[in-house]
Amino acid sequence: MSDQQPLFKRVAIIGLGLIGGSLACAIRRNGLAEVVVGADKRADELALGHELGVIDEAAASIEEAVKGSDLVVLAVPVRATRAVLEEIQPWLGESAVLTDVGSTKSSFVADVEAVFGALSPQVIPGHPIAGSEKSGIRAANPDLFARHKVILTPDEQVNQSALDRLKRLWEGCGATVLTMSVAYHDEVLAATSHLPHLIAFSLVDTLAGEDENMDIFRYAAGGFRDFTRIAASDPVMWHDIFLSNQQAVLRVIDHFTHDLEQLREAIANQDSATLLRVFSRAKAAREHFSKMLSGQAYVTNNSEKQVTFRLQPGSAVTGDIRVPGDKSMSHRSIMLGALADGTTEVKGFLEGEDSLATLQAFRDMGVTIEGPDAGFVRIHGVGVNGLQAPRGPLYLGNSGTAMRLFAGLLAAQPFDSELTGDASLSKRPMGRVADPLRAMGAVIDTAEGGRPPLKIRGGQHLSGIHYEMPVASAQVKSCLLLAGLYAEGSTSVTEPAPTRDHTERMLAGFGYHVHRDGATASVSGGGHLKATNIDVPADISSAAFFLVAASIAPGSDLVLRHVGMNPTRVGVINILRMMGADIEVLDEREIGGEPVADLRVRAAELQGIDIPEDQVPLAIDEFPVLFIAATCAKGRTVLRGAEELRVKESDRIQVMADGLAALGVETTVTPDGIVIEGDQTIDGGTVNSHGDHRIAMSFAVASLRAEAEIEVTDCANVATSFPGFVELARSTGIHVTAEGDE
Repeated sequence: MSDQQPLFKRVAIIGLGLIGGSLACAIRRNGLAEVVVGADKRADELALGHELGVIDEAAASIEEAVKGSDLVVLAVPVRATRAVLEEIQPWLGESAVLTDVGSTKSSFVADVEAVFGALSPQVIPGHPIAGSEKSGIRAANPDLFARHKVILTPDEQVNQSALDRLKRLWEGCGATVLTMSVAYHDEVLAATSHLPHLIAFSLVDTLAGEDENMDIFRYAAGGFRDFTRIAASDPVMWHDIFLSNQQAVLRVIDHFTHDLEQLREAIANQDSATLLRVFSRAKAAREHFSKMLSGQAYVTNNSEKQVTFRLQPGSAVTGDIRVPGDKSMSHRSIMLGALADGTTEVKGFLEGEDSLATLQAFRDMGVTIEGPDAGFVRIHGVGVNGLQAPRGPLYLGNSGTAMRLFAGLLAAQPFDSELTGDASLSKRPMGRVADPLRAMGAVIDTAEGGRPPLKIRGGQHLSGIHYEMPVASAQVKSCLLLAGLYAEGSTSVTEPAPTRDHTERMLAGFGYHVHRDGATASVSGGGHLKATNIDVPADISSAAFFLVAASIAPGSDLVLRHVGMNPTRVGVINILRMMGADIEVLDEREIGGEPVADLRVRAAELQGIDIPEDQVPLAIDEFPVLFIAATCAKGRTVLRGAEELRVKESDRIQVMADGLAALGVETTVTPDGIVIEGDQTIDGGTVNSHGDHRIAMSFAVASLRAEAEIEVTDCANVATSFPGFVELARSTGIHVTAEGDE
């Protein structure tokens, strides 16, 4: 047993089958309760459970088990639940927590309400996603729940203390605990568990009735055996589950039957495009299956991950590297390739979670996309008017770029759509795109404060407008230009300062005319895009971390290959050079309308500067790591006109200031910027990145000049923009390790 304080004094497990017995074993082994008592209608199983040490006490009746217990767990067949609850009801203490382990939650709640009259705050329905082909008390396994998920479906009025204790109990058994609503649980499980079992039972039963059934089973391949293995599950248990979750199961059967009929028609009609679209979408979804529990097509669930960077003081940064592809261009290559006529091939695609979410969203709207495979993607465009209605919300992870660009793209589609994201994205303002889109005729609903989710009503007629942007933003500009593809007349956007122009360049690359007149870009609706091939350059925002790293670490000499040098993105190079950085631009060339070059950067003694405001929009994503450069420079660095930094994945000005303060670095925060006195000592300490990938990577760079170890928490979202960052950073000499579930 563990030395930890028990979470419960007395736990009663009603039903000592595989799940109930395994839970009893796990609770006892991990010291999660003082006493585990079991009750079971089968006297022999109950006695054996006591003899094998699965339980501490064998109760002669349910009354004896429940009296005095502060946690009661029902582990009985679903259709036996109400009868057992009737036996429990007279003896259940007011403060006792009641939970279950059944596969359907609506039926459990209905049974509780029928017996008790209402759902008490102490009642917390549960469902461990674990099992075995074996059954009975002899199959009890204390490790059954390790590295498996347990879903709890608490009511809004739940007793929070009871919920916390039950979560900790399951976590103490090795499980990962998720929460969702009762109805949503039953819908998700109907699709991901109940339907596959039903198909397996049906397929084996169908083939068993064939004349040559012995040969069919004798020569069956491994895939058939793996899939139909679940048909060996307990038929009585599954009979109960299907009848208890009737409505959700019927809905998913109808949906599946409809889709299966479409596949039959595609095969009958030699419709290769439909088959390829379905199969490629399914392949991608399967690869992300572990991230799909909430029922969306692509879910990163970074909020469930806990990753910490541990950094030791570093030395020189050296090597010859290529950072991942540009995220902005990766997003746009998928979007415009999907809307083009013909097939677009993309090289250098960034396989980060944000870009993959965009790719999956287009698959959900009927676009066939092959890959990605080592950065190569093939997109079978459907034309400007060829998108299909998605089955559910389009989940865009942590990507503000994707959400704002999709808003413009979907505003004039004939179907309704909904855009959602993770917890971080759900806090970011979307009124800046929703308001001008509404002026064009779009109907868009947002959550409080203009935040996601965005619900966009289809079938609207858009009219072109001229929009003077109050704040420079490439995302807002791109959103309106994409909406302008569908609008009547001309749509023009004037920006107060230059911003990245990837959308304009790429539209032109796809054969769609973009008129530019100084600070104004405009498009006319009604045109078409022609497929083209795209070579995505390395992301200068990702290169920025290494540009600063090599500049501040004595003895550094680093080469960065194939870096995008778009004039609207090179602010970080301009600013570092003003500070005295030694950055050499080599082999300048143009690929697909975008300038690229190799960069050689060597250590230099940096000087603090007043950052020119005209450079701010050109380096808006790179300022967190530029703050590290300013800390290591001699003299004062002043940033003004950077209000945009406060509404990124985090308030990057304040979060960076707080992180620097945690390392002993003093700064002065202003409403639109920051003042940093250079040549300060960077101490060791713990920094909270607040889930912002650029904050996390910036403090990895800071470790090169630190006096002691730096710990950076909440780093899971680094995968959104820079997959493989830790490995690449280590190869150059940055001493970083990642701890936790990456």
